[in-house]
Amino acid sequence: MAHDHDHGVGHGHGHGGVFHSHAPAGQMKRAFFLTLLILIVEVIGGLISHSLALLSDAGHVLTDIAAIGLSWFALKQGEKPSNEKMTYGYYRSGILAAFINGITLILITLWILWEAYGRFQKPQEITPMWMFISAGVGLLMNLYLGLGMRKEEDLNVKSAVLHMLGDAAASAGVIVGGIIILATKWYVVDPILSVLIALLIAFGAWRIVRQTVSILMEGTPKGIDFHTVVDEVKAVPGVQEVHDVHVWSITSGKNALSCHIVLDGNMTIRDSQKVLRDIEHRLVHMGIGHVTIQTEDGEHPHDDSEFCATSEGHHHH
Repeated sequence: MAHDHDHGVGHGHGHGGVFHSHAPAGQMKRAFFLTLLILIVEVIGGLISHSLALLSDAGHVLTDIAAIGLSWFALKQGEKPSNEKMTYGYYRSGILAAFINGITLILITLWILWEAYGRFQKPQEITPMWMFISAGVGLLMNLYLGLGMRKEEDLNVKSAVLHMLGDAAASAGVIVGGIIILATKWYVVDPILSVLIALLIAFGAWRIVRQTVSILMEGTPKGIDFHTVVDEVKAVPGVQEVHDVHVWSITSGKNALSCHIVLDGNMTIRDSQKVLRDIEHRLVHMGIGHVTIQTEDGEHPHDDSEFCATSEGHHHH
């Protein structure tokens, strides 16, 4: 018997990990066009001032535009209903977008480091005034956008917000660097800042890539302990054994579980339904909202492994 229940979606359960995000596509649209304005200002400012730090920041902003554009697209995709070809809907498009964002950021980091290496060999004269103006615009706009969306739970939105807040920090660094250059004429500050911005970008990018790869590989979601989940299911009265357990994320915040449970073969269907309801209730409180359970008779031969058996081991099903 297969039992599927999306407990927690529209059932008033507000527990972490149960998907109830209303995608802020309108916010993403506004963020996209404001970030485009930041890019134009910083590229012009970077070229006029000859500041690699400002051009590095503009490079980060370019990835912001890609991040926000992809997030906006992915959020719109996520609103589409599921169908016979995409039975889980289009939630994963957001994870793919976040993955592409992370990889792009790593490539931008490598470019900045290469350019900074050249500047260390031969520092260039910088015009600080344009650094202040351009970086100031970037700082204010990114703080406005990033702080406005920082409470969103969607991983895809989080990746875009990380871009914005990281960029605000980078812009602040460029302003500080401009002040130092103005006071000391020490132009090597510019490539030093660029390297710091690159490391800031790389740190955030690696976290995003690691998280999205885990979701795409259907790893156990962050914050959920596999053995605790299994023990919780085994603790339900009537459950003799649990095996072939899978716990994964469909997208950020939408966790799912499938497993086989062994029951007493003399149990009525009504009694088995009570067992299933008890399991669902416990799991939704652990952040797992989409549950599919196959029930089996204790006399039925089965694999005792909690993890999925190989294809050869499934012939009896």
